[in-house]
Amino acid sequence: MVYPMFDDLLSALERLNKRLEQAVIKAEAVYGSQAATDPYRGLRIDRDQVKQLLNREPGIPLFAVDAEKTESDQTNNTPLNWLKQTFGLSEFDLDVMLIALAPEIDLSYERLYAYLQDDVTRRRPSIDLALNLLCPSAEAKLLQRVHFAPDAPLIKHGLLHLIPDPHQLKPPILSYYLKLDDQLIHSLLKQKSLEPRLESWCQLIDSPAVEDKLPIRDDIKHILPKLIKHAQNTSQPLHLYFSGLYSTEKRRGAIALAAQLNKQLLIADLAQALAIKEEFDQLLKLLFREACFHDAILYLESLESLDALQTKEQHLLYKSLLDRLTEAKGVVILSGTQSLVPKFTNLNGVITLPFATPDFSQRRVYWQATLETKEIVLSDRDLDTLANRFTLSSAQIVGALTTACNQALWRAAAEFEELPLNSTIKPTLNDLLAAARDQSGSNLTELARKLNPKYSWQDIILPPDQLAQLKEICNQAKYRHIVYEKWGFHRKLSIGKGLNVLFSGPPGTGKTMAAEVIANELQLELYKIDLSQVVSKYIGETEKNLNRIFMAAETANAILLFDEADALFGKRSEVRDAHDRYANIEVGYLLQKMEEYEGISILTTNLRQNLDEAFVRRLAFTVHFPSPDEASRRRIWEGIWTEEIPLSADVDFEFLARQFKLSGGNIKNIALAAAFLAAEAGSGVMMEHLLQGTRREYQKMGKVWSDGMRSLK
Repeated sequence: MVYPMFDDLLSALERLNKRLEQAVIKAEAVYGSQAATDPYRGLRIDRDQVKQLLNREPGIPLFAVDAEKTESDQTNNTPLNWLKQTFGLSEFDLDVMLIALAPEIDLSYERLYAYLQDDVTRRRPSIDLALNLLCPSAEAKLLQRVHFAPDAPLIKHGLLHLIPDPHQLKPPILSYYLKLDDQLIHSLLKQKSLEPRLESWCQLIDSPAVEDKLPIRDDIKHILPKLIKHAQNTSQPLHLYFSGLYSTEKRRGAIALAAQLNKQLLIADLAQALAIKEEFDQLLKLLFREACFHDAILYLESLESLDALQTKEQHLLYKSLLDRLTEAKGVVILSGTQSLVPKFTNLNGVITLPFATPDFSQRRVYWQATLETKEIVLSDRDLDTLANRFTLSSAQIVGALTTACNQALWRAAAEFEELPLNSTIKPTLNDLLAAARDQSGSNLTELARKLNPKYSWQDIILPPDQLAQLKEICNQAKYRHIVYEKWGFHRKLSIGKGLNVLFSGPPGTGKTMAAEVIANELQLELYKIDLSQVVSKYIGETEKNLNRIFMAAETANAILLFDEADALFGKRSEVRDAHDRYANIEVGYLLQKMEEYEGISILTTNLRQNLDEAFVRRLAFTVHFPSPDEASRRRIWEGIWTEEIPLSADVDFEFLARQFKLSGGNIKNIALAAAFLAAEAGSGVMMEHLLQGTRREYQKMGKVWSDGMRSLK
């Protein structure tokens, strides 16, 4: 808050001094002139004092001070008036606060209070002292006790604590001491400290500023500040909901908004608060009060963490949060990954701001602005490649550049004796691509197996048309930014712009290899999901598993390879029972998620004929991998070997290709087995090793070896 330093407080204390001065005069009449010099005052009682007490009318305030009626300054920039308006306090409440605050500023008030309470041990103000000082009559004293009830503003908001007299077993309420809350004292004295009970899960940003040089969204820069100022001018609450997967983008938006309004920002992570969920309600009260003390915008992260709780527990915690939001008078921003839950839709003034995944044009601007900070210039084509290939947030792009620069330094340190002091060492495009890939989300590792693609175009043997299809898939991924963004084709699409592909064919014909080739060509991560492990016999569980995978994939910038699709896709057009009906739902759900996913998703199946045609028609590509013909088998036999492996002159690849009708996967297994046999024999790979390996492969396949060797007889 911005207001004249302490003038308001000091003026209020001067008013309190005048009241105390009159009270002391009346105390002398009540206690006698010797009271001030009696060192045992309050520790003993004589007969005269007993008579005085019995002659007093019950409930009459001891002092009944007729102090000049004054009200706190009504301008908005004084701390007392701000407290009055924020917490609904009365003038009486403010006077009680001043009585409790005085010893925190000047310890001489303790001696005054001890004298006025006729007891040298009672150096802190009590409820009775406050009522004696502030009430003109017995009736007023009884009526004003309501200000110390549990639901009174001072007590409800934790501004004032009532401390029982430790010297009495069950003391009367009037003897309770008044203790102003420590955080309130810090706030009144302009000490910007965070409530200790909030430190483990909250962060107070005193002077919010967006540190990067990236552009700020127009709605945050121009529209929201107007709405917030309007809400403040009309004393209306304003609740915002930032929805989206990228927490750094949403937090950056909150920081930018606070900076625009010259406000502090109080960030609270609800997921961390749930670690002590038994105190969740009390912690929320402290949190919302803390935002008031600092006049800060409150930003609540990880709203979705409440959904992971059991239903009853979740309901109670949502209710606590909803109660606090309903009472809040300032600006509160909620942040979550999903749509605003129905429990919050009845909040007044909720405005939802979707923080969607940055599109190509936004990512390109982010990359260009970030690269300029390091004086790195890329061609338009390279900028397009970075922005198109990886769906990253602004913070991830900054992180990727830092990683790429460090990689360039590492390479230079290995090459040169001494590194130059200036910034002549720049990362290459490959450095940037690798760093961007490292920034991709790692959540998929818990749900899928990450593959390390090793194959390239020269490794895969396919008919020309299938190879052409694979290259078309790569080209659609490479040039989507031109078709969808620059040429505006995204306006014609009602669903996602991703690529969903079906690879079908017998086992070992190169389906997984083709996925690796595509991943290598596009320099993207490849994750393999075994659908046989995803499909559940329990109705509804399959959809939950699939949803978790695609949610994690949103930030992974990865190719998804769904293996063993036959576990899920059969002919389900005829519905005979509930399980058939739900199997159809599972198939439809997977297709829906694939269409929504903006990356590349690949399904593999050995049984193309079992797939519904309606499903196949909705796929962008269907590539059939046939069993290799003789010419293809010979190319596979010849290309399977490394340069280091010694091959005997008796090896006849033409014979092997003609004689054994095997898939590429079988041939790879045979070659590996033959290499081990040759290593054992201490020789190069000979024809006998290859035939022995083929015999073992036939056994694994359940084929009779004589079938393969019949023409050799």
